[in-house]
Amino acid sequence: MSKQMELYENLSEANTLQEVQEYIKKVIELRGFDQQEIEKTMLMMTEEVGELAKAIRKDATDLRTDKSKISHYDTIESEVADTFIVLLSICNKLNIDLFKALKDKEIQNCQRQWTK
Repeated sequence: MSKQMELYENLSEANTLQEVQEYIKKVIELRGFDQQEIEKTMLMMTEEVGELAKAIRKDATDLRTDKSKISHYDTIESEVADTFIVLLSICNKLNIDLFKALKDKEIQNCQRQWTK
């Protein structure tokens, strides 16, 4: 069994966000993206968000799509996962604990007054 598959086999719904972030750190290393400059990883993030937008456009809107390219569009779920993987990779490169960042931001959001 490959190291990557071994890591995958230990991934479960019971994992914490920190454990998922650590999993992504390890598989990114195995895939050879760990030394990639942050600017290039950010470009990948932008690309993945664009692919997510295309998937949503194809499956969740009434907007027209180029039928000759429809097979190139992946599912919304797949593109959400790709975007999340790259986001966690960015967090790892910048030593950001995503769960802590989320909690800190939500403290600020709870103090805001949300209006239409």
